[in-house]
Amino acid sequence: MQKTIRLKAAAVPLSLLFLPALASAADFDGGSLSPLWGVPFAGILLSIALFPLLAPAFWHHHYGKISAAWALAFLLPFAGAFGVQLAGVQLVHALVAEYIPFIILLTALFTVAGGIHIRGNLHGAPGLNTAILAIGAVLASFMGTTGASMLLIRPLIRANDNRLHKVHVIVFFIFIVSNAGGALTPLGDPPLFLGFLKGVGFFWTAQNILPETLFILGVLLALFYAIDRHYYRKEGVLPADPTPDTPGIGFDGAANFWLLGGVVALVLLSGFWKSPVTFDVFGTEVGLPGLVRDVGLALIAVVSYKLTAPKVHADNQFEWEPMAEVAKLFAGIFLTIIPVIAMLKAGTQGPFGAIVSAVTRADGQPDPAMYFWATGVLSSFLDNAPTYLVFFNTAGGDPAALMTTYASTLAAISAGAVFMGANTYIGNAPNLMVKAIAESRGVRMPSFFGYMAWSVAILVPLFVICTFIFFR
Repeated sequence: MQKTIRLKAAAVPLSLLFLPALASAADFDGGSLSPLWGVPFAGILLSIALFPLLAPAFWHHHYGKISAAWALAFLLPFAGAFGVQLAGVQLVHALVAEYIPFIILLTALFTVAGGIHIRGNLHGAPGLNTAILAIGAVLASFMGTTGASMLLIRPLIRANDNRLHKVHVIVFFIFIVSNAGGALTPLGDPPLFLGFLKGVGFFWTAQNILPETLFILGVLLALFYAIDRHYYRKEGVLPADPTPDTPGIGFDGAANFWLLGGVVALVLLSGFWKSPVTFDVFGTEVGLPGLVRDVGLALIAVVSYKLTAPKVHADNQFEWEPMAEVAKLFAGIFLTIIPVIAMLKAGTQGPFGAIVSAVTRADGQPDPAMYFWATGVLSSFLDNAPTYLVFFNTAGGDPAALMTTYASTLAAISAGAVFMGANTYIGNAPNLMVKAIAESRGVRMPSFFGYMAWSVAILVPLFVICTFIFFR
C-alpha cells in the first residue's frame, strides 16, 4: 500500500498565503479557459525577445522583476477568477513538481561543469572547432545538454578569442551541443527524462531516433565546417592572441568528474527506483526517489562549489549570473505556462483544439510528421518538457504501445521536442546560459529575432528534409 505523508505549512513557506484549503483543491479544466489566459505567457516571451534589443540596460538590471510581474499578471487574476485555493495548488505544483527539480538539476550540472577547467590555449581553426562541437554532441547525451554546454563553451570561446567573426561558432554550438546532441538518452534532455519516468525504455530513444540524430548532427557539422573555413580563410586571426600559449592541455578541478558521475547516478536512480513512499505537499505528490535525487543533486552542487579551488573558478571566469538569469526567467515561464498547457491538454474540445486535431489523420491514426512539427514548434516557445508530455498523452500515453505499435509517433515527438529546442533562445535552458556566458566574454550575440534568423535559415530547411526522410 502506498504511504503518503502530508507536509505541514512550515515545509513550504510560500503556501502560507493559501492556507487552509490548499491540499483539497481540485484540478481545473483547460477547455473552459479563454485564450486570453495565454497573454501573460506571450508577454514574457515578447519581453525576452524585445527588451534586450530595445532597452538592454533596463533589461539587464530588471529582468527578474519583469518575469515576476508577468507571473503575477497570471496568478492574481487566476486567483480572483477561480479562487485562492486553486491558484495556490497550481503555484505549489508548478514549483514543487516542475520548477524546483528542473532548477536543481541545471544548477548541479552548471556548478560541476563550471568547476572543471580545461587548461591550455587551443587555437580555433575550423578543424578543431568542428571537433569540439562533435565531442560536445557525444557528451550531451551522457552528461546532459547543460553539462556538456557548460564544460565546453568556455574553452571554445577562449580558443576563438583571436578570431574576428565568431558568432557563428556560438550559434552552431547551441544548435549541436545544447540541443541536438542530447537526443539519444534520457540523461540528455528533460523531455526524454520525463518519457523515461513514464515508462519509455532507457535505450529506446537511441535505438529509434539514432538515424535522425546522426543526420541532423552530420549536416550541421559539415555546414559549420564550411562556414567556419570560409571566415578563417577570408580573415585569418588577429595579430595578438588574448590567451597566451601553454605547453599542453590538461584539466584542473578533475574531482568534479566524479561528482558529475554522481549526478548521472542520481538521475538514473530516480528513474529505476520505485518506492511506495510519497509526500503530499499541499496537493502535489512528491515521490521519495525524486526527493532523494533533488536533495542529492543540491548537495553535489554545494560540495562541488566548496571543493573547487578559487583559482579554477577564476580561470573559468565562473559566475552565477547565467544561472540566475535562467532561474528568474524560467520561474516566470513555468507559472505563466500553466493555463497554456491546460488548454493544450483539453484536446480537440479546448481552445487549441485545432493544434491537437492537426496531428491526427482522417482515419484516426496519428500522423508522425504532424507530431514532429507540432511538438517541435511548441517546444521552441514553450518549455519542451511539458510539451512532450502533452503530445505523449495525446498519442495515447501508453508507453508499451508507443514503443511498439506507434514507435514512429513517439520517435517524432521525441525528435521534435529535442531538435527544435534550438529554434529560439528559450527553447532549451542551456541556450540562454550559453548566450549569457558568451556575452560576458565580449561576444556580441544576436538578438532574440536575430538568433531566429539563423535557426529559420539553417534549421527549418533541415527539419523539412528530415520530415520527408524519416516521418512520412
